[in-house]
Amino acid sequence: MIINILDILSTADKKKEMTVQTDMTSFESAGQKFPITGIKPFNLCLTNDNNKRLLISGDTTLDVVIPCDRCLTDTVQNFDIVIDREVSIEDGRAVASEDEEITFLEDDSLDVDRLIYDEILVNWPTKVLCKDDCKGICPVCGQNLNQQDCGCDRQVIDPRMAKIQDIFNEFKEV
Repeated sequence: MIINILDILSTADKKKEMTVQTDMTSFESAGQKFPITGIKPFNLCLTNDNNKRLLISGDTTLDVVIPCDRCLTDTVQNFDIVIDREVSIEDGRAVASEDEEITFLEDDSLDVDRLIYDEILVNWPTKVLCKDDCKGICPVCGQNLNQQDCGCDRQVIDPRMAKIQDIFNEFKEV
């Protein structure tokens, strides 16, 4: 959703609060598409701080379906998005600082979807598990070990230690 913010950028000390719906149905990253199953309306507040700064704040909650890193079962991850951004204003235009790239502002428009996308990307979990004690997938047959045990021999011997294993097997007491 694109919002025209020209009136806020051009009027000192103007504040505008609104509730907007995002058009996002999925989150795409690294060539993968993750469906968004639930999203609450986005509460957005835009404030022109004495024609020097544009303050952008807001919050929403959304659910993204992400496969478990161990067993690939779809897992719903809840994201509580809280946005608190500050952008400089020069001559009635929003200007990025030297160390920051602003992807959600273009001319006099604010892209709400891009703003939320950036926050999801920053808050993306490093590891997603369907449950804390997820057993994963059998590397031999591919069976989901959370559903049942397959009985495969999953012992992996380090090839550098194979000779030592042979020595232990040779002198094993019967």
